[in-house]
Amino acid sequence: MIDNNELGVTVGGVIWASKIALLLSHFLLFGKLADFSQFLLKSAGRKRRIFPFTGLGLCGEVCLTIYCESGIMSEFHGDLNGRGLKFAIVASRFNDYITERLVTGAQHCLREHGVAEADIDVWWVPGALEIPALVARLAEDKRYSGIVCAGCVIKGDTDHYDFVAGEAMRGVSEVALVGGVAIGNAILTVHDPQQAVERSAKEHQNNKGWEAASAALIMTNHFRRLDSAKS
Repeated sequence: MIDNNELGVTVGGVIWASKIALLLSHFLLFGKLADFSQFLLKSAGRKRRIFPFTGLGLCGEVCLTIYCESGIMSEFHGDLNGRGLKFAIVASRFNDYITERLVTGAQHCLREHGVAEADIDVWWVPGALEIPALVARLAEDKRYSGIVCAGCVIKGDTDHYDFVAGEAMRGVSEVALVGGVAIGNAILTVHDPQQAVERSAKEHQNNKGWEAASAALIMTNHFRRLDSAKS
């Protein structure tokens, strides 16, 4: 039993706070009101939670602040709101029957979360090895809020696969750590073409391009939050 004298719960929308009622209606309409209540109970007395939501035409973050005797601790789950953001997709022409599907998945994700069509640029490079070099230049240029990488390296009969896959991943990871721009990585490193097809499906839950774009959106908004806290 929660003692109301010791605990107070406030629910505030970081974006469009006045529309929280619509979010609760969304839970109710889809039979998830019990899940929402359970979420509040589990959070009670522990921490402040901020998590993303999409639905009913909304896109933003909900902040659950839990006050207790031990103070307040914040937990940030990220924001998928892409309105006003500009993204680059750097894609490999090699194995383009796969990478084009990854690019399409990334574009769909960005548009669905508010990024304007005109704010999504696609840069094509010859192969996966060239992706890190262009990503580094685009990150240095600072014109983009985030970058999504799309490539496909399929294992063959020689060691070439190991070198290409390893260097492409290493290069992108290095830029992500020091470039100051959020990067989503959808460079597939697979054993056969079927594995690549399965990871670039039209359904977004099975498309690594979509997943990488989603990750880039969340990381972009994490970076923006940190930058705004400095000012």
